[in-house]
Amino acid sequence: MNNPFPHLFSGIALGNCHIANRIVSTGHHTYMADGEPNDRLIAYHEARARGGVGLIVTEIVAVHETAGFWRKLLAAQTREVIPAYRKLTGACHAHGARIFAQLFHPGREVASSHDGFMPIAWAPSSVPNERFHTMPKPLTASLIEDIVDGFGKTAAILAEAGFDGFEIVASHGYLPAQFLNPRVNLREDAYGGDFDRRMRFLLRVTESIRAHAGDKVLGVRLSAAENDPDGLDADETADICASVSNAVDYISLVAGTSASLGSSVHIVPPMGMDHACVAPVAARIRQRMDKPVIVAGRINQPQIAEQVIAEGQADLCGMTRALICDEEMPAKARQGHGNDIRACIACNQSCIGRAHRGLPISCIQHPRSGREMEFGTPVRTDTPKQILVAGGGPAGMKFAATAAARGHKVTLHEESARLGGQAQLAQRLPGREEFGGVVTNLLGEMHRSGVGVVRNSPVSADLVRQQGPDAVVVATGAEPYLPDGLEIGDTHVVSAWDVLQHKANVGSSVVIADWRADWVGLGLAELIALQGCRVTLCTNAALAGETLQLYTRNHYVGRLHKLGIGIRTHLRLFGADEDTVYFVDTLTGDAVQLEGTDTVVLSLGHVANADLEHELVSCGVEVLTIGDCVVPRTAEEAIHEGFEAGWTI
Repeated sequence: MNNPFPHLFSGIALGNCHIANRIVSTGHHTYMADGEPNDRLIAYHEARARGGVGLIVTEIVAVHETAGFWRKLLAAQTREVIPAYRKLTGACHAHGARIFAQLFHPGREVASSHDGFMPIAWAPSSVPNERFHTMPKPLTASLIEDIVDGFGKTAAILAEAGFDGFEIVASHGYLPAQFLNPRVNLREDAYGGDFDRRMRFLLRVTESIRAHAGDKVLGVRLSAAENDPDGLDADETADICASVSNAVDYISLVAGTSASLGSSVHIVPPMGMDHACVAPVAARIRQRMDKPVIVAGRINQPQIAEQVIAEGQADLCGMTRALICDEEMPAKARQGHGNDIRACIACNQSCIGRAHRGLPISCIQHPRSGREMEFGTPVRTDTPKQILVAGGGPAGMKFAATAAARGHKVTLHEESARLGGQAQLAQRLPGREEFGGVVTNLLGEMHRSGVGVVRNSPVSADLVRQQGPDAVVVATGAEPYLPDGLEIGDTHVVSAWDVLQHKANVGSSVVIADWRADWVGLGLAELIALQGCRVTLCTNAALAGETLQLYTRNHYVGRLHKLGIGIRTHLRLFGADEDTVYFVDTLTGDAVQLEGTDTVVLSLGHVANADLEHELVSCGVEVLTIGDCVVPRTAEEAIHEGFEAGWTI
């Protein structure tokens, strides 16, 4: 068979290490292990090695006792950890993947500590961190030397554990980047001042690693542009790359910095940002390099990676979230089964979203991801059942695909003509168009597992008695919630669903009452503003989008700021009449009136549609309920419940 992606699946040498293809699982904090690798972390990386990835760069490993960053941080300061790391490297090598370790010190970018006290953050100078509100302590010359030595000693231990190479984390505003940045490094000694002295720390680190770890591959990760007024820009990074090029075997390029909320969005760019968003800047830097370049940033499909490499923008592509979403993506692409790939939609809910809550990462579309120990290889059932699924939203679709793949005969009934439930509405919002990929991916999973689908077929007790299934799975979802006692007069009041389904025309002055503080309120505000309306988003939360993952929220709130959309917080909807909307301030209890309003759009959450569940009580059939018809939540819970029920039934 012809190779459909000749550039992506050609081998490449990084230093003295041959990489079988150009797909990289870049370093990312999984929150699966603390101190040293455990079985869960090993199973996670082994699954990606088995799926055909060329290179795995494991998550950050602290190089010094001052390198505390957040909870569940790997370290390697003693040889006692070698067996655990060796088990990890051996598992990946068994499937032909190469594995590098990230060596890390955060400097001033410290989010929290293990014991809950505010830790001492060390940095080149006392320049405060904006995002975490940290004032760092300047590093002494002796402590700098100790940290430099820590990089080398950590590398030596990990080299003995079987790692093929190492990557210095000098990206995202972490300690090496702080030394490199003239606006953060205000020192006047050998480690600060002109460009050469600011380079000294990074070059000393490379020397230390070389001295301790011998001929292992050595790379450095840098932000191609930190996208912050006080951050490193692309020209500065290009100079840094040219200067460090002779000391390393490759450069890995990302974007953004942890130092501020706006620039940190680029660390894990959400849906709504361009695919391969870092590649154009990486291409400019690569022109000055004679070493291979890895680039990451919203490269979620093999055809995108192929184009990046073919056009010479980079030599390898970081496809981390794509591999979280489908660890078999490399094998599927190589074998010409690109349509079977479960494409990442950059929702950030279950990967970085769970990580920011200190929880092990996963994927909303692929609950097995990160839970390889819990959900191993699917086992065909010995007792196949006839199963009827009521509802073709994400929960019902995921259940149907999973149960049918295990050998059950599954028929899914959907009362409308289209499958997808609320995901079909989500994709109608600006910057959320890719959410429809959830539906596309689930349709493919159902087709491959042989699920029968009946559209325009509402399920009732009579239908169940007529069909006679062994079990019924109720996945009937939810509907918009309107609280009792809400005083609505003559004002034009519509629901979020009415707007998204084009069932309502809004006036020129619109107030959105947003209880959930999620993507619905934010998206509606942008959508309506783009139609030329004056919009005020009133949210019953401390900030708009409060329930969303940090990077996603900040990206979309920034979009609202650019459109001049008014945002009011801590407001509970009380009622409306004629052209006035009434709220209660949830902090003070004071009344708040917004006059001159043509239309009120209600985004007040949802209520479970549990009618069918109650109706089936008298049918004498096994009934399972999943998703929003249990209680309204998010797509993550709906798909996970569908998968788990399909896995165990």
